Amino acid sequence: MTRPTHTRQDAPKPPLSRSHNCARRRCPRVAMQDVSRFPYAVMAAFSSLFVAFGLLQGAPAEIAKGLCAIICSSDVLITDYVALGGIGAAFVNAGLLMLAATALLWKLGVPFRGLTVAAVFLTGSFGLFGKNIFNVWPVLTGTWLYARVRGEPFSFHAHTALFATCLSPVVSEVAFAMPLPPWLGLLLGCLLGVSIGFLIPPLALHMKAIHMGFSLYNVGFTAGMLGTVYVSLFKSYGYQIVSRLIWSEGNNSLFLVFLGTLFGLAILLGLWLTKSPLAELKGIFSSTGRFESDFIQPYGFGASLINIGLNGLVATGYVLFVGGPLNGPTIGGILTVAGFGACGKHASNILPIFLGVILGGLTKVWSLNDPAPLLAALFGTSLAPIAGYYGWAWGVAAGFINSSVALNSGVLHGGMNLYNTGFSAGIVAAFLVPLMDSLAKRKRPKGARQE
Repeated sequence: MTRPTHTRQDAPKPPLSRSHNCARRRCPRVAMQDVSRFPYAVMAAFSSLFVAFGLLQGAPAEIAKGLCAIICSSDVLITDYVALGGIGAAFVNAGLLMLAATALLWKLGVPFRGLTVAAVFLTGSFGLFGKNIFNVWPVLTGTWLYARVRGEPFSFHAHTALFATCLSPVVSEVAFAMPLPPWLGLLLGCLLGVSIGFLIPPLALHMKAIHMGFSLYNVGFTAGMLGTVYVSLFKSYGYQIVSRLIWSEGNNSLFLVFLGTLFGLAILLGLWLTKSPLAELKGIFSSTGRFESDFIQPYGFGASLINIGLNGLVATGYVLFVGGPLNGPTIGGILTVAGFGACGKHASNILPIFLGVILGGLTKVWSLNDPAPLLAALFGTSLAPIAGYYGWAWGVAAGFINSSVALNSGVLHGGMNLYNTGFSAGIVAAFLVPLMDSLAKRKRPKGARQE
């Protein structure tokens, strides 16, 4: 299949730096030479909020003990760090990972764009169930090594490196769960992590052609393929990965306060930074959201923050509406919906996905508040561009189909790919796009040639 050339957003685009100019006018303390650093400072502040919230939930010794439990555990889906290590340890782990991601991107001089917000938020969201302050580093090292071999700056692959940590459970599984001497397990786990980070960038580059940019989690789709290969190798040597379900409940009130504060601050800051919020939001809502969409560049950081906050509130409302608990995995899903509010998702294109899952819950053998369907709905918003480009009806169909595929795709990679719904969404998009091109009124985007 010929790799498509991605098109620009369909909606008219306002001037480039509206919210930055607004920030300069309304906040004299943000010096002109520091304006480019301001979004990174906001990401650092959001990250620190996670750490501060975690530190308020227990004594330092208790949090340290919880972090040790998180680091030394198998992390296959679904491992809720809130249940495994406690609320304090889970949120401190997530916040530290977000701070590390923010610092890495800023230090490398990566231009701040929508994908930057998504990378930071996803690093933190899965810091509540799968990624920890140990198992991400071998994967990041592998991508750094790939950049060195290619003779390219690491900054060119930094976003991909952060997304590639979705396969970090491979590191923990080999290091701590396999029946190996401790030194050998750590060595092999780290080496496999490095190999994952090395292989993901070239694979991800070519996987875009399969789903045509209609799944936002391209690395999740890639990781599903690569994870299937690794798990198949494990099984061929007689090692069977044990599935698990660690799932906490009973903290809805506490977590609702935290999420309300986080998303409320995002909306308020966005309103403060944006001169014409309604006009900018109208532009965002008219975007299809196809892969590599960037809401920050055309519509401003402020408008993107508002959309991030709105997405977070909508996703939180969905969890509560279907009677699901707020815990590590569901908050991770909520943060993922919010983070992609800067580069692809908005209420207009995520609601059809939710509706498709709800229809599935009415006709299929599972309940909407079961763990797997709940996560399939939240992370299934990876298919939001289908609703944005082809219309609500196709978005509902995509959510309906993906709610089934996501519940079975994890068998292939043994729960090692934290972005399991990204894997299933890539499969669903690859299945639906040819049908939609044939049957929908809207045709294939310009530059996306037939075979």
